[in-house]
Amino acid sequence: MWETVGIKTNIFPYVLISRVTLEEKRAVLKTILVALDGSEIAGRVIQTLEDLVLSPDSKVVLCHVFPTPDSELELPADRPQAESPKFSYFHIEKQLQTYQEKISVKTELELVTGEPADEIIRLANIYKADLIVIGSRGLTGMKRIVLGSVSTQVMEEANCSVLVVKPGR
Repeated sequence: MWETVGIKTNIFPYVLISRVTLEEKRAVLKTILVALDGSEIAGRVIQTLEDLVLSPDSKVVLCHVFPTPDSELELPADRPQAESPKFSYFHIEKQLQTYQEKISVKTELELVTGEPADEIIRLANIYKADLIVIGSRGLTGMKRIVLGSVSTQVMEEANCSVLVVKPGR
């Protein structure tokens, strides 16, 4: 079955954009990359994902990027302690698996090391993501100037749409 997708304007009553099948229309978001950093906002990001209406054919890729050990933009005080259980590979993997169980569509996990924004964009390109969902830690002042914002860089450089989830107020 075909449906016409278009835009109504004041000049022309209807402008035809394209014709798509209803199946194609339903599966607009086939692949969603969800970037999680282990912070408190991760739960809110997952809740936002659960609020999206996904096709049964959709796939969600949950990812975490471990920052490169000696990033030029990272200050020593901001770096988590290597032995900290909160940021260990196995802790993060278990956290992602817990989120994975809550998602009703097919999921995959990706844990990688590198510059967070670059790796998120790289993974989105590899998976041909239609949407990236990412949290914003709400950095302000000097921290934002020195460290930059991963979510801002992802929004500017990604080849797909980006949904930024802000912390609750």
